[in-house]
Amino acid sequence: MNLDEFKKLNLKDPGSWPWTPKKMLLGGILLLILVLGFFLDWKSQWDELDRAKHEEVELKNTFLEKKKVAVNLEFYQRQLREIEKSFGALLRQLPNRSEMEALLVDINQAGLGRGLQFDLFKPAQKENVTEFYAELPISIRVTGNYHDIGAFASDLAQLPRIVTLSDINILPGKEGLLTMDAIVRTYRYPDESDRKKQPAPKDKK
Repeated sequence: MNLDEFKKLNLKDPGSWPWTPKKMLLGGILLLILVLGFFLDWKSQWDELDRAKHEEVELKNTFLEKKKVAVNLEFYQRQLREIEKSFGALLRQLPNRSEMEALLVDINQAGLGRGLQFDLFKPAQKENVTEFYAELPISIRVTGNYHDIGAFASDLAQLPRIVTLSDINILPGKEGLLTMDAIVRTYRYPDESDRKKQPAPKDKK
Protein backbone atom coordinates (compact mmCIF):
# COMPACT_ATOMS: atom_id res chain seq x y z
CA MET A 1 0.00 0.00 0.00
CA ASN A 2 1.13 3.54 -0.72
CA LEU A 3 0.50 6.72 1.26
CA ASP A 4 -2.65 7.63 -0.70
CA GLU A 5 -4.26 4.30 0.15
CA PHE A 6 -3.57 4.93 3.85
CA LYS A 7 -5.34 8.27 3.55
CA LYS A 8 -8.45 6.53 2.09
CA LEU A 9 -8.84 4.20 5.11
CA ASN A 10 -12.17 4.51 6.94
CA LEU A 11 -11.24 5.22 10.57
CA LYS A 12 -14.77 4.38 11.68
CA ASP A 13 -14.59 0.88 10.21
CA PRO A 14 -11.14 -0.64 10.84
CA GLY A 15 -12.58 -4.06 10.08
CA SER A 16 -12.70 -3.23 6.42
CA TRP A 17 -9.03 -2.31 6.27
CA PRO A 18 -6.54 -4.42 4.32
CA TRP A 19 -4.25 -6.73 6.33
CA THR A 20 -1.20 -4.49 6.18
CA PRO A 21 -2.69 -1.49 8.07
CA LYS A 22 -4.49 -3.89 10.42
CA LYS A 23 -1.16 -5.49 11.33
CA MET A 24 0.45 -2.08 11.79
CA LEU A 25 -2.41 -0.95 14.05
CA LEU A 26 -2.27 -4.12 16.13
CA GLY A 27 1.51 -3.80 16.38
CA GLY A 28 1.18 -0.20 17.57
CA ILE A 29 -1.45 -1.18 20.16
CA LEU A 30 0.76 -4.02 21.36
CA LEU A 31 3.77 -1.69 21.61
CA LEU A 32 1.68 0.86 23.52
CA ILE A 33 0.52 -1.85 25.96
CA LEU A 34 4.12 -2.93 26.51
CA VAL A 35 5.29 0.64 27.14
CA LEU A 36 2.42 1.37 29.53
CA GLY A 37 2.94 -1.96 31.29
CA PHE A 38 6.64 -1.19 31.77
CA PHE A 39 6.10 2.22 33.34
CA LEU A 40 2.92 1.40 35.29
CA ASP A 41 3.74 -2.05 36.63
CA TRP A 42 6.84 -3.91 35.50
CA LYS A 43 9.38 -1.19 36.34
CA SER A 44 8.44 -1.20 40.04
CA GLN A 45 8.63 -5.01 40.06
CA TRP A 46 12.08 -4.96 38.45
CA ASP A 47 13.25 -2.34 40.96
CA GLU A 48 11.94 -4.53 43.76
CA LEU A 49 13.72 -7.53 42.22
CA ASP A 50 17.00 -5.56 42.09
CA ARG A 51 16.57 -4.59 45.76
CA ALA A 52 15.89 -8.20 46.65
CA LYS A 53 19.03 -9.33 44.80
CA HIS A 54 21.09 -6.66 46.59
CA GLU A 55 19.63 -7.69 49.94
CA GLU A 56 20.38 -11.33 49.12
CA VAL A 57 24.06 -10.46 48.54
CA GLU A 58 24.21 -8.56 51.85
CA LEU A 59 22.58 -11.43 53.72
CA LYS A 60 25.04 -13.90 52.19
CA ASN A 61 27.97 -11.70 53.24
CA THR A 62 26.54 -11.38 56.76
CA PHE A 63 26.04 -15.13 56.93
CA LEU A 64 29.62 -15.79 55.80
CA GLU A 65 30.99 -13.35 58.39
CA LYS A 66 28.94 -14.92 61.20
CA LYS A 67 29.89 -18.38 59.99
CA LYS A 68 33.56 -17.37 60.12
CA VAL A 69 33.12 -16.13 63.69
CA ALA A 70 31.23 -19.27 64.67
CA VAL A 71 33.92 -21.52 63.21
CA ASN A 72 36.61 -19.60 65.12
CA LEU A 73 34.52 -19.08 68.26
CA GLU A 74 36.80 -21.20 70.44
CA PHE A 75 39.84 -19.23 69.23
CA TYR A 76 38.13 -15.89 69.99
CA GLN A 77 37.06 -17.09 73.43
CA ARG A 78 40.61 -18.19 74.20
CA GLN A 79 41.94 -14.87 72.93
CA LEU A 80 39.44 -13.00 75.12
CA ARG A 81 40.56 -14.95 78.19
CA GLU A 82 44.18 -14.09 77.41
CA ILE A 83 43.31 -10.40 77.03
CA GLU A 84 41.41 -10.41 80.31
CA LYS A 85 44.35 -12.12 81.98
CA SER A 86 46.81 -9.57 80.57
CA PHE A 87 44.54 -6.70 81.55
CA GLY A 88 44.26 -8.08 85.07
CA ALA A 89 48.06 -8.32 85.28
CA LEU A 90 48.37 -4.69 84.21
CA LEU A 91 45.79 -3.61 86.77
CA ARG A 92 47.78 -5.36 89.49
CA GLN A 93 50.72 -3.15 88.54
CA LEU A 94 48.65 -0.08 89.39
CA PRO A 95 48.66 0.47 93.16
CA ASN A 96 45.67 1.90 94.94
CA ARG A 97 45.79 5.11 96.94
CA SER A 98 46.86 3.39 100.17
CA GLU A 99 49.79 1.66 98.42
CA MET A 100 51.21 4.82 96.85
CA GLU A 101 53.21 5.79 99.94
CA ALA A 102 54.97 2.41 99.95
CA LEU A 103 55.74 2.82 96.25
CA LEU A 104 57.37 6.21 96.88
CA VAL A 105 59.51 4.60 99.57
CA ASP A 106 60.53 1.87 97.09
CA ILE A 107 61.62 4.49 94.56
CA ASN A 108 63.66 6.32 97.17
CA GLN A 109 65.23 3.09 98.40
CA ALA A 110 66.13 2.11 94.84
CA GLY A 111 68.29 5.22 94.58
CA LEU A 112 69.81 4.94 98.03
CA GLY A 113 70.56 1.27 97.42
CA ARG A 114 72.75 2.28 94.47
CA GLY A 115 74.63 4.81 96.57
CA LEU A 116 73.00 7.84 94.98
CA GLN A 117 72.48 11.07 96.86
CA PHE A 118 69.02 12.60 96.56
CA ASP A 119 69.21 16.37 96.30
CA LEU A 120 65.51 16.57 95.36
CA PHE A 121 62.57 14.22 95.77
CA LYS A 122 59.39 16.21 95.27
CA PRO A 123 56.06 14.56 94.38
CA ALA A 124 53.62 16.87 92.61
CA GLN A 125 50.95 18.34 94.83
CA LYS A 126 48.22 17.28 92.44
CA GLU A 127 47.81 14.06 90.48
CA ASN A 128 46.78 13.96 86.83
CA VAL A 129 43.59 11.90 86.97
CA THR A 130 42.15 10.29 83.84
CA GLU A 131 39.36 7.78 83.32
CA PHE A 132 41.69 4.78 83.63
CA TYR A 133 44.54 5.88 85.89
CA ALA A 134 45.91 8.62 88.14
CA GLU A 135 49.44 9.81 87.38
CA LEU A 136 51.77 11.28 90.02
CA PRO A 137 54.89 13.04 88.68
CA ILE A 138 57.87 13.20 91.03
CA SER A 139 60.72 15.64 90.40
CA ILE A 140 64.06 14.13 91.41
CA ARG A 141 67.70 15.18 91.38
CA VAL A 142 70.29 12.54 92.19
CA THR A 143 74.07 12.62 92.26
CA GLY A 144 76.32 9.62 91.64
CA ASN A 145 78.55 7.96 89.11
CA TYR A 146 77.48 6.90 85.63
CA HIS A 147 77.03 3.20 86.38
CA ASP A 148 75.01 3.78 89.58
CA ILE A 149 72.64 6.17 87.81
CA GLY A 150 72.16 3.64 85.01
CA ALA A 151 71.54 0.86 87.55
CA PHE A 152 69.01 3.08 89.35
CA ALA A 153 67.07 3.57 86.10
CA SER A 154 67.12 -0.19 85.54
CA ASP A 155 65.89 -0.82 89.12
CA LEU A 156 62.93 1.49 88.54
CA ALA A 157 61.97 -0.53 85.47
CA GLN A 158 62.12 -3.74 87.54
CA LEU A 159 59.73 -2.53 90.24
CA PRO A 160 56.49 -4.56 90.44
CA ARG A 161 54.53 -1.35 89.88
CA ILE A 162 54.50 0.77 86.73
CA VAL A 163 57.14 3.49 87.07
CA THR A 164 58.53 5.54 84.16
CA LEU A 165 61.46 7.92 83.92
CA SER A 166 61.23 10.98 81.64
CA ASP A 167 62.57 14.50 81.05
CA ILE A 168 66.08 13.26 81.89
CA ASN A 169 68.88 15.81 82.04
CA ILE A 170 72.37 14.69 83.13
CA LEU A 171 75.13 17.19 83.90
CA PRO A 172 78.70 16.71 85.12
CA GLY A 173 79.21 17.43 88.82
CA LYS A 174 82.10 17.56 91.24
CA GLU A 175 84.77 14.88 91.59
CA GLY A 176 83.76 13.09 88.40
CA LEU A 177 80.20 12.52 89.57
CA LEU A 178 77.06 13.19 87.54
CA THR A 179 73.85 14.98 88.50
CA MET A 180 70.62 13.77 86.96
CA ASP A 181 67.40 15.76 86.94
CA ALA A 182 64.36 13.75 85.88
CA ILE A 183 60.66 13.21 86.33
CA VAL A 184 59.61 9.86 87.78
CA ARG A 185 55.99 9.09 86.96
CA THR A 186 54.02 6.60 89.00
CA TYR A 187 50.49 5.45 88.34
CA ARG A 188 47.64 4.15 90.43
CA TYR A 189 44.16 2.87 89.77
CA PRO A 190 41.55 5.64 90.27
CA ASP A 191 39.05 5.11 93.07
CA GLU A 192 35.47 6.28 93.40
CA SER A 193 36.42 9.68 94.79
CA ASP A 194 38.59 10.31 91.72
CA ARG A 195 35.73 9.42 89.36
CA LYS A 196 33.42 11.86 91.13
CA LYS A 197 35.90 14.66 90.45
CA GLN A 198 36.02 13.85 86.74
CA PRO A 199 33.94 16.28 84.60
CA ALA A 200 30.83 14.74 83.10
CA PRO A 201 31.15 13.97 79.38
CA LYS A 202 29.54 16.58 77.16
CA ASP A 203 26.61 15.52 75.02
CA LYS A 204 27.33 15.56 71.33
CA LYS A 205 24.91 17.68 69.41
